[in-house]
Amino acid sequence: MSENQNLLAEQRRALIIDEVRRRGGVRVNELTRKLGVSDMTVRRDLDALARQGVVEKVHGGAVPVVEASTHEPGFEAKSGLELTAKEDIARAAAPLAAPGTAIALSGGTTTFALAQQLLDVPELTVVTNSVRVADVFHASQRGAASRQGAATVVLTGGVRTPSDSLVGPVADQAIAALHFDVLFLGVHGISPEAGLSTPNLAEAETNRRLVQSARRVVVVADHTKWGTVGLSSFASLDQVDTLVTDGGLQVEARAEVAEHMRLVVAGEPEEPEDGADI
Repeated sequence: MSENQNLLAEQRRALIIDEVRRRGGVRVNELTRKLGVSDMTVRRDLDALARQGVVEKVHGGAVPVVEASTHEPGFEAKSGLELTAKEDIARAAAPLAAPGTAIALSGGTTTFALAQQLLDVPELTVVTNSVRVADVFHASQRGAASRQGAATVVLTGGVRTPSDSLVGPVADQAIAALHFDVLFLGVHGISPEAGLSTPNLAEAETNRRLVQSARRVVVVADHTKWGTVGLSSFASLDQVDTLVTDGGLQVEARAEVAEHMRLVVAGEPEEPEDGADI
């Protein structure tokens, strides 16, 4: 029962975030009618979202938080957002990691979810600058000692960021000496003008090295990342091969993405390319 209650709360809060961002603010009485719940439930949801830093409570409702381009939420704050979308994205992205290949996973809560989906892919070599991602694989190996085909994990080293990524000269030098088949990249923001961006200057440079060392780049990002711009850009949209996202991405954004890269929307069939057999 508690799991169902948590899922319902998550769904309500995702709807509240979308409503706040779309309309620029909402009132409690509007949310009670839209969601079919009590004032107390809505106020609890707003309290939780305010603690996570994604809305600002005002008298009678909530408005969006206007974040500076240098603001970098911590891993725990981000891990509570768009949970279902991240899990769906992780499941959709996992088949892009072929057995026996060398892959890289950047830091982030979506790549953390993806790591959990990759545990049964045999003979992977995983390069990561994420402490959290490395822990997923190491915990699995401790739980099933000497499991045949378990991933080999290379942790880059470096200076730890609020999102538990390792960045800086040590990480950059390690990554520059490596080559991997696919990079799975989490992002702070993605937009036509700024491309891929992050509020952390050192992380931008490390991500730039990751992109340069990869044969293919797969961005894993939920729809809320579209239109967000961080302080530092590190790649253009044309440097990305595939975007794996969720169904919340708007039609206009989908058309923009499709001009630059393959678009995979979790839970939806892929659009056939022009000239392809249907």
